Amino acid sequence: MPSRQSAVCIVSGGLDSVCYAAHLAKDHDIYMITFVYGQRAKREISAARHFAKVLKAKDHKIVDIGFMKSLYGKSNALTDKSQALSASFAQNLVVPIRNAIFITIASAWAMSINAKVVAYGAHTGDVLHYADCRPEFLRSMNEALNLADSDSMAAGNRQEIRILSPAIDGLDKSSLLKLGHDILKDKIFLTWSCYSNGVKAGGKYLHCGRCESCINRKRAFISANIDDKTRYAA
Repeated sequence: MPSRQSAVCIVSGGLDSVCYAAHLAKDHDIYMITFVYGQRAKREISAARHFAKVLKAKDHKIVDIGFMKSLYGKSNALTDKSQALSASFAQNLVVPIRNAIFITIASAWAMSINAKVVAYGAHTGDVLHYADCRPEFLRSMNEALNLADSDSMAAGNRQEIRILSPAIDGLDKSSLLKLGHDILKDKIFLTWSCYSNGVKAGGKYLHCGRCESCINRKRAFISANIDDKTRYAA
């Protein structure tokens, strides 16, 4: 039996990245990486920790790049609490080149452990509004990162990496959800999608139910014809 390839999976703790990591874990040894970048949704980090255990990740690194919050300033609502979180797409939901930063760091780890694959959870529904989710961005990053260490590859010290995403695979959010739900069943409801850190009710934190990410989550469950057991405040 051929040996399993290793994949470094960028996992926020949200629905998309967890589902894609679960899908890849079927035939890859996965190494998970989660970033603390000053996001309001700290609860997603706890979710990522949980799924690293569920998916039996070989390793899970939580990388603190919280200094980015001071660089981002008021550029986006995901790191700036003073801004309202909109119910539909708004330009202030875009965190400047966030995926480029994540992929670069994840690729450095992948090259260091000789992993062949780097993966993140961008799906086809993301490509309209988020430039760093588009296949052409991913292909450019893939080429640039392999060029950046091409001498080591030529010497046989490293191998080329391949960056994957649901968008590259032609998967939309509901299709990705179905793949993840088939594997994780009701564990999937422990993912955290809300852009806020939640709304406390009855001693527990619920998804707000009002932000764009919560609304997209609700729609994905409806489209996938899966009973949504996520607890929302609205």
